[in-house]
Amino acid sequence: MTSALQRVVVRAPGKINLSLMVGAVDSRGYHSLATVFQAVDLYETVTATRADDLSLQVTSDVPGELPLDGSNLVLRAAELLREECDLRLGAALHVHKQVPIAGGMGGGSADAAATLVALDRLWATGLDAERLRELGARLGADVPFAMLGHTALGSGNGTDLTTVLTHGEWTWLLAVPGGHLSTPEVFRRFDEISHASGRPLAEHPVLDERQLQALSGGNIELLADTLHNDLQIAAFELHPGLEPVVEAAELLGAQAALVSGSGPTVAVLVEDEAQARSIAAGLMRDSLVQTCLVARGSAPGASVLEES
Repeated sequence: MTSALQRVVVRAPGKINLSLMVGAVDSRGYHSLATVFQAVDLYETVTATRADDLSLQVTSDVPGELPLDGSNLVLRAAELLREECDLRLGAALHVHKQVPIAGGMGGGSADAAATLVALDRLWATGLDAERLRELGARLGADVPFAMLGHTALGSGNGTDLTTVLTHGEWTWLLAVPGGHLSTPEVFRRFDEISHASGRPLAEHPVLDERQLQALSGGNIELLADTLHNDLQIAAFELHPGLEPVVEAAELLGAQAALVSGSGPTVAVLVEDEAQARSIAAGLMRDSLVQTCLVARGSAPGASVLEES
């Protein structure tokens, strides 16, 4: 089947981890995880236009540099889809970024998710959503969730997903302190800290069931009480600017704050946008962060905005 489409625009959301429990390493070398993902309405927008070759351009609303070579997840996603479907087709790919770069919010994964969905349409590969998520999982553990969106439990290495029903509105202040944290480095430091403590890691880590109750009941106080990230202590050690941001946000009246994923973005749970802006002003005044972004939780996953 050949597509008549010339251009497809797809957006996919960034994410935060409301819980991230890290367990033992499996036979493939991956940590077992139990996590609650929540998509936020900061989006990566990929425009795919029919072309002879693959090319990539990026414009960004957030600071930071990205590689434009074959190591970029957008081009890796395109190459993977071509290989999987035995295609020789090309596309000019453009990414508009809103998600903090290398911030623990899955921006690169959202890029890959949006690219797979866009090129599936442009090239008429005919793959269903489940197959696209399987391909996405080969690019990164957060890619399938960027396709699914909203709020979900992740198990295994984070790619086995179960949708979580939520009620109410969730508002987040995303505090970006600057600097960079490497995900493998954060996991390595976590392993060192765990080994030094003598505490064995669970083979199958378990989430706090109260968090699911908080989400389904729209209970912000209970959600605040259950936010947790096993990687946070490692992130604090590797990035000394992080702990002061978490402490200051809570002193300024936040319900709770935690490092998102492997960091360094700090996700601050707030009552509403007014409180978010008040806390942001305090963090900026004290020069604790480079920038702050306000976002709504449980945003939809990868979706087609335009095609022509």
